[in-house]
Amino acid sequence: MLKKQLSLAVSALIMLGTVSETVAGGRAVECYEPYRTRPVYDTIYGEEQVSPGYSRVVRTPPIYGTRQRAVLIRPERVTYEVIPAVVDTRYRTVQVSDGGYGWEWRWINGRRVLCKIKYKPRYERVAETVVIQPESRRRVVIPAEYGYETEQVVVQPGSERVLEVPPTYRQVARRVMVSEGQAGWRRVHIPRHCQY
Repeated sequence: MLKKQLSLAVSALIMLGTVSETVAGGRAVECYEPYRTRPVYDTIYGEEQVSPGYSRVVRTPPIYGTRQRAVLIRPERVTYEVIPAVVDTRYRTVQVSDGGYGWEWRWINGRRVLCKIKYKPRYERVAETVVIQPESRRRVVIPAEYGYETEQVVVQPGSERVLEVPPTYRQVARRVMVSEGQAGWRRVHIPRHCQY
């Protein structure tokens, strides 16, 4: 707004100067010349995004191992064992017959005669089985039987985590106009010898 007013004022003065020169007989009272200053530039520094940030899921698989564990194959049992009797064979002499009497034909003095005969008692050796220790039963405990089996176990469970990758930036320099420059009229000094 100020530039416009200044411009109008200068234009009016020029016109007056032209008129006054004609009217005043060509004597320059004031002189103005147009001017324009160059625009002013500066370098500013800032950040420029090279790549945007992102996130991704990183999965770690579980780790498995094996282990052995004891398993019962057959439980403890109780049985009974028969212990046979301990026997011995012993011999003894027993009277089988008391002898007694009997009749026999015999030859005596050339004659055949029937005689009553007394027999001697008869003995025999007989065997006897003697039980030294009778048959018995004994309680027998058969211990449990164990085996091993291999099983798969999780040593470390799997996991998931979100990896955040931040955006990256770089420094950039830009040339920007600080001022467009100025345009207007400026008064020109008139040497004394040029005034007439």
